[in-house]
Amino acid sequence: MTNGNGAPVEQPAPQLNVLAQYTKDLSFENPNAPASLGQQQQQPAINIQINVSANNLSENEYEVILSIEGKAETAGKVMFSFDLAYAGVFRIVNVPKENLHPLVMIECPRLLFPFAREIVATAVRDGGFPPLLLDPVDFLGLYRQNMERQAAAQAAPGVKPS
Repeated sequence: MTNGNGAPVEQPAPQLNVLAQYTKDLSFENPNAPASLGQQQQQPAINIQINVSANNLSENEYEVILSIEGKAETAGKVMFSFDLAYAGVFRIVNVPKENLHPLVMIECPRLLFPFAREIVATAVRDGGFPPLLLDPVDFLGLYRQNMERQAAAQAAPGVKPS
C-alpha cells in the first residue's frame, strides 16, 4: 500500500493488552476427607479437561475464559476434584480480522495459563494433597482440534460431535 506520493503507508503496530485477570469461578472438593488424606496404595488417576471460550465486550475488548476441570481418583473413590474458570479482559487493536480469532483463542489463554496453573496447585495443596502442577498446554493444538470438530459438525448436520 502506498500513499499519494508513492511512499509506503505505515500500518499501526498490532497491540495486545491485558486489562484485567480474575478468578471467575473456583470450586474444590475433597469429598472423602479425612480418609483420602492418608497414605494411598497406588498413584491416583488424574483426569484434566481444559476449554477456552471468549466473549466480545466491545469493539476491541474481549473476555477470554480458561476453564480447567480436574479429578483425582484411586480405587474408585474421588480423592479430590476442582473446577476453575480463570478469565482475562484483553484489548486487541490493529490486528487483521483473519488473525483476530486465533489470537483471542490461542495467545490470550496462553497468557492466562501460568496464573490458572498456580491457582490449581494452591487449591490442591490447601486441600491437603501435594500441589498438582499442570503440564504446559498446546493451545494451538487445542484450537486446531476445536476448529476441526466444528468443521465436521457443519459438514454432517444432525450428527452431534463427541
